[in-house]
Amino acid sequence: MNYPNTPGVKIKEVPLLPPSVAQVATSIPVFLGFTEKSPGKEATRITSLKDYEDAFGGAYAYKYSITVPTSATNPAPSFSVLNSTDATIGTYYLYEAMQAYFGNGGGACYVISVGSFTTAVSTTAFTDAMEIVERLDEPTLILFPEAAGIAGDPATAANPVSANEKYGIVAQAALNVASNTGDKFVILDTPKDEDMLDNNVVAAYRTALGTSYLNRGASYFPHLESIYTFQFHENSEYNGVSLKTLQDNGSGDYTTAMALLKGFGRVELPPSAFMAGVYTRTDSAQGVWKAPANVSLLGVTAPVTAVSDSTQEMLNVDATSGKSINAIRTFAGLGTMVWGARTLAGNDNEWRYINVRRLFLTVEESIKKAVSQFVFENNDAKTWVKVSAMIKSYLNGIWQDGGLQGVSEKEAFFVNVGLGQTMSEIDILEGRMIVKVGIAAVRPAEFIKLEFSHFVNQ
Repeated sequence: MNYPNTPGVKIKEVPLLPPSVAQVATSIPVFLGFTEKSPGKEATRITSLKDYEDAFGGAYAYKYSITVPTSATNPAPSFSVLNSTDATIGTYYLYEAMQAYFGNGGGACYVISVGSFTTAVSTTAFTDAMEIVERLDEPTLILFPEAAGIAGDPATAANPVSANEKYGIVAQAALNVASNTGDKFVILDTPKDEDMLDNNVVAAYRTALGTSYLNRGASYFPHLESIYTFQFHENSEYNGVSLKTLQDNGSGDYTTAMALLKGFGRVELPPSAFMAGVYTRTDSAQGVWKAPANVSLLGVTAPVTAVSDSTQEMLNVDATSGKSINAIRTFAGLGTMVWGARTLAGNDNEWRYINVRRLFLTVEESIKKAVSQFVFENNDAKTWVKVSAMIKSYLNGIWQDGGLQGVSEKEAFFVNVGLGQTMSEIDILEGRMIVKVGIAAVRPAEFIKLEFSHFVNQ
């Protein structure tokens, strides 16, 4: 404190409390997809389905033509898109995916429109938007449900590219972004038209995902039949007359036409949107260190494909590539359950489990942001004590909440910083402050083995 020449009482506030680490949000997804309205090639933050509708519009309304033959020998109606430019059922479903996300506990998220309803669904639309994702700071999850609907080239095409390969291009781009940013995790689906019960198809899918940054993502199978229904445009026709005209005239054909259209069934969605909601729900209820598994999915009537124990064994563990695929299964009396918690690095002892990977991402990003206030501070013992105390206090809170192993702090984590511990004289002269942090993450009990034997009373 400076002591000026003016007499009087001077006050100086002396800070005694150490700085603290504020944990970053753990489950803020960014959705990439096609929308009715496009507010531009930037990300929009929303917190509800109403926010989505205001910014991006509603669900795609499919335009179909129904023809009912008058011949008694062939009374079956036929369906076709109204015009060649109209999309077929199941092309655009980001709106329904957002319903699944919010319905499963999702909260704040970001949406990036990669195209309108007049844009073809392609790998390029998604990969071009990854640059926007990389610039975003708050989101921690990346997903792109509609990419699972990209069809492969016909076999007659020159150098045909399969659906697995096309999806792999998008997946690898997202995993690369997750690695570059250091704080994001990718939720992947499997391509819609690929039979993942076929060993060769699964092998092709795993190959398409590449070999880089596998611990930054997780994949789920199968697709799910949801409670949400397709929307149909009022210009859809029944024997050449629009639905709107039939409704306005009070014709009974309107009821017949709507019943036929509803026969298309409920919307089939890839699981990533449901899982983004589950991640949020699990993080809020228990913490990012809890595996997002053994949890019921809401808004699901049934998986499109039934997965047995033997099928899941093939998906869950792969001795060749190690790329695990998490199964979603139906159990009697329990409903549709998430029954897997592995990253794509399924054979990696460090990063095998989703909750371990995401815990480290959260801790790393939280501490990184907190320590940034000490950039250009004196690299001396006073600063080291502040940094160490701040990080230890944060990790102690996670340990107390059950996020770390150990019966004592020493078993749960360590924080080292100082001359002779983590730094040399050269490090200090060159302006480097090195802090070493270790945490004992909790791991899920994936396999529970019960052993029984006869006990004969002596």
